[in-house]
Amino acid sequence: MADSSSPVSGVADRYAAALFELALEESALEQVEADLDRYSQMLDESADFRRLVESPAFSSEDQLGAMKALNERAGIASLAANFVGVLAQNRRLFTLPGVIRSFKRRAAEHRGEATAHVTAAQALSEEQKSALKAALKERLGKDANLDLKVDPAILGGLVVKLGSQMIDTSLRTKLNMMKSRLKEAS
Repeated sequence: MADSSSPVSGVADRYAAALFELALEESALEQVEADLDRYSQMLDESADFRRLVESPAFSSEDQLGAMKALNERAGIASLAANFVGVLAQNRRLFTLPGVIRSFKRRAAEHRGEATAHVTAAQALSEEQKSALKAALKERLGKDANLDLKVDPAILGGLVVKLGSQMIDTSLRTKLNMMKSRLKEAS
C-alpha cells in the first residue's frame, strides 16, 4: 500500500479528484461509490484481479479487455467502468486501490462524515462493526465510515485512527508497554 507521500498516492489522488468531480456533475456519486466498493471487494477477494491491477506485465490492451469483461460480469456499466477503462488505457490501473481510498474519503467529507481507519487482529463481525460505529458516533458527534484492515500481528484489540488522533488498544502495544515498564523496574 502506498503511503500518502508517495508519487503513486499523488497520482491516485488526482484521478480520484477528477472522478469525484465528474460524479458530482452527473449526480452519480452514490452509484460510483457503490461500483468502487465492488472493485474494492474484488481486490480483496481475488488474487488474479489484484495481479491484473498491480502487474506491469499486462499490456494496456490486456488490462482494458479484462476490465471490460469484468465490468460486464459484475454489472458495472457506469462512470466508474469508463473511468477504470481510462486508467487501463493510460497504464495507471495500478493506482486503483489508492483511487478508491481517496474517492471514498472525498465522498465521506462531502457528506460530513468522518473516516476511521481501523486495524483489527481478525475480521470484525457485523455486530462489532455496528458497536464500533456507535461508539465513534458518540465520540465524534457524527457518523464515521470504517476503513477496516486485518493485521494478525497486533494480536488482539484495535488500532483506530481518526485524522491525527490514534487510539491503540492492541494487545501488542500493551505487551510492549509492559515489557518497557519491566525493563525500567529492573
